[in-house]
Amino acid sequence: KLPVRFYSSNALEQIKVLDLTRLVAGPLSTMILGDLGAKIIKVEVPGTGDECRNWPPYLNNDNKEMTCYFVSLNRNKKSICVDFKSKDGIKVMHDLVKKCDVLVENFVPGKLENWGLGYDQLKNMAPHLIYCSLTGFGNKGPYKFRPGLDVIAASVGGLWQITGPYGGGPCKPGVAMTDIATGLYAHGAILAALLERAKTGNGQKIDCNLLSTQIACLINIGSNYLNLNVEGKRYGTAHESIVPM
Repeated sequence: KLPVRFYSSNALEQIKVLDLTRLVAGPLSTMILGDLGAKIIKVEVPGTGDECRNWPPYLNNDNKEMTCYFVSLNRNKKSICVDFKSKDGIKVMHDLVKKCDVLVENFVPGKLENWGLGYDQLKNMAPHLIYCSLTGFGNKGPYKFRPGLDVIAASVGGLWQITGPYGGGPCKPGVAMTDIATGLYAHGAILAALLERAKTGNGQKIDCNLLSTQIACLINIGSNYLNLNVEGKRYGTAHESIVPM
């Protein structure tokens, strides 16, 4: 049983979301949809569940399956366990897909296809389905199978080039900012897809990835390089445009 609803809005009260995500970016996006009133069904791996369940501190010593970390990303959800490697498990998933409006997943590209749960496999049985895929480096290209962790995408995407003291080394942000931003991008894209479906009746696939999100978040630093070939630098707590060094 997950935490009780702390905040309630009825904007998405008719929407059902199948949450196949774990860790940060995916759970954050579905949690926000839940805050807006959607019914969230979180599907976890039997036996272990979402890794965040084991990242201390625990809410209390008597419950080793509920941590502050997990609660921060999974409020307003109901959780079930399904074995994707069994025929019965896949049948359960197919039945759920037909009843849900949105599916969000963050598996390695190609993994769900092996179990008959890829977008192209589901869209025929559920043409209304909005299928949001979150990856580290996209579903195509040479990096698609690389580990999709926040710290890796943040580094490759340029965040560590501009964080830290002036003239010093990189400094990791205290929270997973690239994951968080990707979850926010995904939730916005899902809302837009729901609006589009209200017009056409058709679902669609959404691709979000950590690297693209991080590059987009470079904003003025990215613009400086693209337009003037000026590379970003570390300025500590100063602002490179308005606080001269």
